[in-house]
Amino acid sequence: MSDSALFSPITLAGLALPNRIVVSPMCQYSAEGGRATDWHLMHYGMLANSGAGLVILEATGVEPEGRISGDDLGLWDDGTEAALARVVAACKRWGQAKLGIQIAHAGRKASVAAPWKGGKSLAAGERAWQTVGPMAEPFAEGWHVPQAMGPGEMARVRDAFANCAARSARLGLDVAELHAAHGYLLHQFLSPLTNRRQDAYGGSLENRMRFPLEVWDAVRKAWPTDRPLGARITGSDWVEGGITPEEAVAFGLALKQRGCDFLDVTSGGVVPGARIKLGPGYQVPFATAVRNGTGLPTMAVGLIVRAEQAEKIVADGAADMVAIARAVLDDPRWGWKAARELGADVAYPPQYERAAPPLWPGYAYRYDSASMD
Repeated sequence: MSDSALFSPITLAGLALPNRIVVSPMCQYSAEGGRATDWHLMHYGMLANSGAGLVILEATGVEPEGRISGDDLGLWDDGTEAALARVVAACKRWGQAKLGIQIAHAGRKASVAAPWKGGKSLAAGERAWQTVGPMAEPFAEGWHVPQAMGPGEMARVRDAFANCAARSARLGLDVAELHAAHGYLLHQFLSPLTNRRQDAYGGSLENRMRFPLEVWDAVRKAWPTDRPLGARITGSDWVEGGITPEEAVAFGLALKQRGCDFLDVTSGGVVPGARIKLGPGYQVPFATAVRNGTGLPTMAVGLIVRAEQAEKIVADGAADMVAIARAVLDDPRWGWKAARELGADVAYPPQYERAAPPLWPGYAYRYDSASMD
């Protein structure tokens, strides 16, 4: 039995995970009309056998206008639900990981082209749509000017989040994560940089949290209490006058009071030009601050690449889980290799068990340089 902290089990709201490795949500820009495609079947089928205990599907739009791009995944009607059901069923039948979803609305950062199509705001002839936000201010020069949301728009979007959560539960997804970071709609309401409203939804932190918490309450009501529900929040806007770790803790505590099971802590994205200090594990201190301040199980993200780095984060109590993103795209068997490096066990699909160390003589020649002597 390994004493690896990374490969120790953890339980969230009654859901047992075999290890602390999470595949972070990563947009694929490969849906058609919001519907999952064969790409999602291949992509998530691969990640479901990466060695991670939990795989969280990409940011999934709660309504067509909530997508970042027209190629984003969505879950708002029977058609999008049926398309995603095929992916979920395959991953749950053949994969080893539990499966989660990140439900999201892009707000003023919506109606843009996929990154490999330029990543810029869509022109009128490119099926652009009216974006929304807390204020009628664009993300940057050349971006769409959003419509400032009134009571009707806020009620519609709140209900769309709840609808998405209910459909996610019906699909049998194990975990749901509310996206309130990366400069998307709920983050736009939370940040003083993007929310200077003069009504009950702007100004003080209490007011700026009001709409995100109304959305949370609707999602919490729609999502089963025996499955984990958490939120991705920002630990810092990296800009003077923006969200601080202290405000992140305050938001986390408000979520905790409303039945939040975990927090996934990231940073940045709400305004352009932020000076982010990149480096290995650069966002981990935000996760630590939120973990210590709220007492909730917390995921850390941000240039977590190596197994020993992830092991130290969990072993030191800096976070309870680590969410791996591009490192898993680069190496879809990241969890398998991490287990080998740390002397831990990890679940293989039975079809691949003959490649595991006890059954494959070639393992020693590939991974143990001493055996080559």
